[in-house]
Amino acid sequence: MKKPENFTETEPTRGTERVMAFFRDRILSGELKTGERLPSERELAATLNVGRPLLREAMRSLAMLGLVDIRHGSGAFVGKADIAVLTDFFTFTLAGEQNVSEDIMQARMAIECQAIRLACERATDADLDRIGACLTAIIDTVGDPKKGGEADFRFHAAIVQASHSQALITLYRAISELLVRSHVERRRVTSGISEIVDDIVESHRRVFVSIVAGNGDEADARLREHFAVGDEMRRKGIIAAYSRGGTTNQA
Repeated sequence: MKKPENFTETEPTRGTERVMAFFRDRILSGELKTGERLPSERELAATLNVGRPLLREAMRSLAMLGLVDIRHGSGAFVGKADIAVLTDFFTFTLAGEQNVSEDIMQARMAIECQAIRLACERATDADLDRIGACLTAIIDTVGDPKKGGEADFRFHAAIVQASHSQALITLYRAISELLVRSHVERRRVTSGISEIVDDIVESHRRVFVSIVAGNGDEADARLREHFAVGDEMRRKGIIAAYSRGGTTNQA
């Protein structure tokens, strides 16, 4: 492997950053492909002009991200990033922030509104069956905050999946833990209010029908209405909880 043009003896970039940049650039360019065996530690260290102990540490970090697969006795291979690591990163990074629920909702709306337009163009019969099954699960679990919230999340995740946009799917998965929590907490707030229960089912049904119809503009409008209904339901649930003398915890 030839020495990269931009990595010289006088390169000011720190060694670890140099190693990370090397892998990032070559994976993005396609020069390194998943499953490909990497050069030996000695060759990589010489190529990148870093010490072998530092290279080992950097490789361990890359292995934790799934980008490198270290097989003892066989060498190191190009891996595939583990989305679970990214999910944990976003969860820990955002969990302690103020107004995290509102920020996550805005991110969710941006992803889903684009995803539903793509789903209207790209959804297969299998995608529609999956979304329909999720709608049925929402109906069956509407009285159970935890199961209902999880079913609600799966419905929206299935829409994103039907977009067949890997970028949108990856971003959505990255915030999935926070989204599941948000869905469940919203259901707990609105639990037991019959008017809200009916709205939950009808709102999701309209979104599903719009996807089946394949009209991107209509689907986008129905989804935005659904988000507005969800916000209104949350407000009604909070008012009802406090009117009964109770309290509620918001995610």
